Amino acid sequence: MFARTATRVVTAAPKPVSTIQTVVRHASSTPAGKQETLDWDSFLKLRRLRRRYNLASSIFTSFVGTSIGIGYLANKEIDVTQTILGMDPLIMFGLATVGCGAAGWLVGPSVGGAAFNIAKKRWISQIAEREREFLKHIQKNRVDPSFQSFSNPVPDYYGEKIGSVKQYRQWLKDQRAYNKKREAFL
Repeated sequence: MFARTATRVVTAAPKPVSTIQTVVRHASSTPAGKQETLDWDSFLKLRRLRRRYNLASSIFTSFVGTSIGIGYLANKEIDVTQTILGMDPLIMFGLATVGCGAAGWLVGPSVGGAAFNIAKKRWISQIAEREREFLKHIQKNRVDPSFQSFSNPVPDYYGEKIGSVKQYRQWLKDQRAYNKKREAFL
């Protein structure tokens, strides 16, 4: 890793040159007593990145699950005269293969979440804190979905599409517009 050196000379009193202090600090570390804080834009970017990790791992584990299902079921003997649960064996094997892929898709977010936590280990506690705060804001400001209709659907109830502070402000405006529209039509 790169190291940064800083030299400080104490000039209060004439002292020999040997009192020059050299401080070495690694570029990846922070000054003692000062911890970096996670601002809202960074939190929302990390939140979006976590969703991408989950999606990528879902695609990967779905492919792995389907491959395992095909590998296992391709080696099974099929008796075409017998039915499985009242269906043709080829159809059941096809459904079982799709089921293996679906199981892989469902396992994906767990794998992606673990990979994200390993990759962003230093931010985990701050992300969890910001996530709690963010969800409190969402719960406080979201609309009542019991009044939705085809002409007035609920706008992003869970705040899943929020990726920046600007988008959060737009989400708040959409919530207010929904409430005004709802009150006008009651």
